[in-house]
Amino acid sequence: MRERPVVVVGFVTPVLMALTGAEPDGSVVLVEEPDVIRKRDLRARLAGSALVRELVGWEYTRLGSADEFHAAHPDLDPVAVIPLIEYATPFAARLAERYGLPGASLGAALVLRDKAVLRRVSAAAGLANPESATVTGPVDVLEFMRACPGPVVLKPANRQAAVGTRIVHDPDEVDRAWADCVEQDEGVFVPDRPMELRMLAERYVPGAEYSVEMLVRGGRQLFANVTGKQLYPGPRPVELAHIVPADIPGELTEILTDVTRRVVAATGFGDGIVHCEWIVGDDGVPYLVECAGRIAGDGIMEIIDRAYSIELLRAYFAVMRGEHPPPLPTRATGGAAVRFVTMEPGVIDAVAGLDQARRVEGVFLVDLQVGPGHRFAGLRSSWDRAGLVMAQADGPAEALQRAEKGAGLVRIEVRPG
Repeated sequence: MRERPVVVVGFVTPVLMALTGAEPDGSVVLVEEPDVIRKRDLRARLAGSALVRELVGWEYTRLGSADEFHAAHPDLDPVAVIPLIEYATPFAARLAERYGLPGASLGAALVLRDKAVLRRVSAAAGLANPESATVTGPVDVLEFMRACPGPVVLKPANRQAAVGTRIVHDPDEVDRAWADCVEQDEGVFVPDRPMELRMLAERYVPGAEYSVEMLVRGGRQLFANVTGKQLYPGPRPVELAHIVPADIPGELTEILTDVTRRVVAATGFGDGIVHCEWIVGDDGVPYLVECAGRIAGDGIMEIIDRAYSIELLRAYFAVMRGEHPPPLPTRATGGAAVRFVTMEPGVIDAVAGLDQARRVEGVFLVDLQVGPGHRFAGLRSSWDRAGLVMAQADGPAEALQRAEKGAGLVRIEVRPG
C-alpha cells in the first residue's frame, strides 16, 4: 500500500535535506508557486529526490486556492499539511481544515499574516504593541511622526525577511525612505504577479531583540525556546546573529514564553510552530514585533536541535500528523549560534577562508551563497546576506564566539561595482 503523503507547501532546501532519510521515500508532495518552480529550476533540482513523490505547481497565495486544490485532489488523503514559508501559511491552514487534519486554523493564519491585524488582536488581549498606523504615502508617515515624535519603523504589513523595512530617524528622510521601502522585489522566492502593497509606520522601540519558537498542539505549548538576536548596524533591521538559548535571566525567559502563549491564545492558533519576535524595551516591557505561524528560518531550527539535543522538525511533523511526540526538554544542554558573513558593496572578485572557518572548534556549518561575479548593492533585506556560520559549545556565549570567529575568517574580496 502506498504511503499517505505529507503535503509540504513551499520549497526550503535545508528542511527537505533534513527530512531525507528521516521521512519515508516518496512520502512528500511538494506544492510551490509555478513561477518559483521555474525561476529556481525546481523540477531539475528535485528530479533525483527520493523524498519528493510529486512537485505540484499551484498559485497558493490566491484567495480560495486551498479550496480549489482540495476540489482538484479530493482523493489525495494526506497525513499532514505543513507550511514551510510565510506566504504559504493561510493556504496550508485552510487545506488542513479541508482534509480534516491538524493545523493552525485559517483564522489564526490570516491574523498572523497581517501585521496590522495582529497588532489589533494582540493589543485587545493586553499585549504591549508599539504605536502603529497604516500609511499610504510619505504624507501619512510625516503625520504619524508628528503625532508620535522620535524614530519610526516603516515596514510592509504582509511581507517576510525584513523586506521593505527601514528605521526612519528624521522627517527629512521620509520621501527617500518611502521610495526605498516600497521597492520589495524578492526575486526567485516569490511569483511574478504583483502582491498587494500595505505599509505601516510604527514607533521605534529601542531595546534587545528576541524570538520565541514554540511548538503547539491543540493550542497548548509542548516546547519553547528563546533566541537572542543581534542586528546589522544601520537603518535596515536585518539580523546578524542568532543565539540559542538566549543568554538572559530565567525570569525574562519565562516572561517571553508567557507573552508568546498569550499570542497563541489570542489568535486561536491550533497546531504547529509559531516564531514570535519581541523587543524588550528600556522600560523592561516586551513589545510584540510580529509573529509567524511557521518554522523559524535563518538556521534557528538547526541550532535549537544542537543546543537542546532534540529533533524539533520531527516533533513538528508528528504534531501535524495528529501524533504525540516524545516529551521535549525544558532546558538546553548546551549552546549554539548562527553568525552571518558580512561583505562590502561591489562585485565579488574572490572568496577565501572557508576551510579555515570550518576548522574552528565547534563550527558545524559554513554556507556561502555568493561567489565571484556576484554583485552586492548593499543590505536591504535578509535575502541579501552573503552566507552564514553555525557553531555549538557548552553554552550560548561560547557558541557565539566560535561562530563569530569562523565568520571573521571568511574573506570576500570585492571591487567597486
